[in-house]
Amino acid sequence: MPEIRAAAREAVARVSDHADLPPFDLVAKAGPEVIAEWGLGARSPSPGLIEVTLRPDRLDPALLVRILVREMHHLIRWDGPGYGRSLGEALVSEGLAGHFVLQVLGGRPDPWDAMRPAAGLARQAMNEWARLDYDHARWFHGKGDIRKWAGYGLGHLLVVEHLAQNQGEMATSLAGARAEAFRPTLRRLVGTEAAAEDEPDAGPPEAAGAGQDAGGAA
Repeated sequence: MPEIRAAAREAVARVSDHADLPPFDLVAKAGPEVIAEWGLGARSPSPGLIEVTLRPDRLDPALLVRILVREMHHLIRWDGPGYGRSLGEALVSEGLAGHFVLQVLGGRPDPWDAMRPAAGLARQAMNEWARLDYDHARWFHGKGDIRKWAGYGLGHLLVVEHLAQNQGEMATSLAGARAEAFRPTLRRLVGTEAAAEDEPDAGPPEAAGAGQDAGGAA
């Protein structure tokens, strides 16, 4: 489809303004295995390869460019530590890829990156950080007891916090960073979450006449 070729050319041009892309093949096919909200799905399963699945009747070139830019960060990362096999590596790879989209294209975070993780998920990720047998579908696609896209949202927050603590870094400069460099950042997120949980609950305000009036005056 000419729309796919045009979107691929645009994505390459936009990314090339920020990073050196390795040679790669793009394989596109029609199929049902897509993100329902976008009618698209993509992955970079190995070095030098991006696979896109789409519903031709719902093709939005702008969204295709956006999803290709994300996968191009995975391509770049394959030339370094790779996507990774552990939960921690996946969180970092997805978090960086989402921030790369913002760096290259701007706009708001994509819906999965904007997903707010539930309370306690950062601590759970800390406990399972190095697990090689983690369930990717459970953490990232809602196939189980974890909210859909929560892994993407946690990865996004992880990179937000890391960038805040490391001024001057960005998704491109961190493309070759190993996941262990982000582990202290996750510990800070866990600590922040724990501190918020420990804050005392002030409880409901007293009724007027029970020592103070409704405006709080003595």
